[in-house]
Amino acid sequence: MQINKNFNNLEQSYLFSTVNRKQREFAAAHPDADIIKLSIGDVTRPLVPAVIDALHAAVEDQAGQETFHGYGDEQGYGFLHEALVGYYKSHGVTLDTDEIFISDGAKSDLGNILDIFGADNTVLIPDPVYPVYVDTNIMAGRKVVFMDANEDNGFLPLPDPSVKADIIYLCSPNNPTGAAYDRKGLKAWVDYANGMNAVILYDAAYECFIEDEALPRSIFEIEGAKTCAIEFCSFSKMAGFTGTRCGWTVVPKALMDGKLNQMWLRRQTTKFNGVPYIVQKGAAACFTEQGQNQIRETLDYYKQNAKVLSETLDALGIWYTGGKSSPYLWLKCPNGMGSWEFFDYLLENAHVVGTPGAGFGKNGDGFFRLTAFGDQQRTIEAAARLKKLLG
Repeated sequence: MQINKNFNNLEQSYLFSTVNRKQREFAAAHPDADIIKLSIGDVTRPLVPAVIDALHAAVEDQAGQETFHGYGDEQGYGFLHEALVGYYKSHGVTLDTDEIFISDGAKSDLGNILDIFGADNTVLIPDPVYPVYVDTNIMAGRKVVFMDANEDNGFLPLPDPSVKADIIYLCSPNNPTGAAYDRKGLKAWVDYANGMNAVILYDAAYECFIEDEALPRSIFEIEGAKTCAIEFCSFSKMAGFTGTRCGWTVVPKALMDGKLNQMWLRRQTTKFNGVPYIVQKGAAACFTEQGQNQIRETLDYYKQNAKVLSETLDALGIWYTGGKSSPYLWLKCPNGMGSWEFFDYLLENAHVVGTPGAGFGKNGDGFFRLTAFGDQQRTIEAAARLKKLLG
């Protein structure tokens, strides 16, 4: 028996595990401290009534002989496919139902999709970046090169024609920076990928926060994207499904003449038994008129949190990206502090927890991520503490 030695090349601790450990240690040493978490991007609002009603109805279906559902199609039930086709159509994107695959979340598929690609591919990933993109490729032993996202380019790097890549990761709005590509920027990446005969793995998990029509909500709004891109999205941030688990992946049939679509179907039917019927019924309810209205109210709640944090950073004169069209704010640490130095300073003096930018890559050092997914009153309190400490 031999182990996968590529695991030895991973960082010893996952970023968010380290953040949680440091918070627990501080809380144990300071039991009276009132700690506010603006770190991990987990939602705090409950599922909306339309989704809850659909989940209850689906449970009742499972209690009846004629309405019971056992194994479903690994790629998802037709009713959810149709709902997603309609959702994309509202953004001006036309998809066939068999180009959509239902999953238990974007994070899972962003790792699992690598099964259909050879280990010899060169992977191009932005720095800073969501750690899963890097770690899943290191686990597989692929060569990873980084594109330079930085303050000068607003953490929205454009392709360098001198760099050769086979697989490209893009996330817009970005995690961790909150920055979002406009159509011109995404078009540059689509043209680059098509010219390189490469594939873009496009993480659109935060598209529901986009309000500016100049910013695309799907890469397939860009001409040429269907021949070079796979899109991943999720109900986690759109509808609070972080604990319910449902997402989807779009693999266009125009990509490699349908080869990757067929391979992904083969992979899923072999390794995945599908998302539970009950969960998919809840997900489909998100796209009803009632569901959309209720979800919009929840998203507005988080957007208000982002506004509170943005206005605080503006008042303090702190440079940042995100906040608008994103639940994340990526700020430059004041007074030249390093990311972990600022983490400790904020925790010790304001009892506020954020996420050190250095945990997202070397370009993240000196930057810090705050999330707008917290409780509204707690976010207002955190903002007041930031003003008091840094003003």
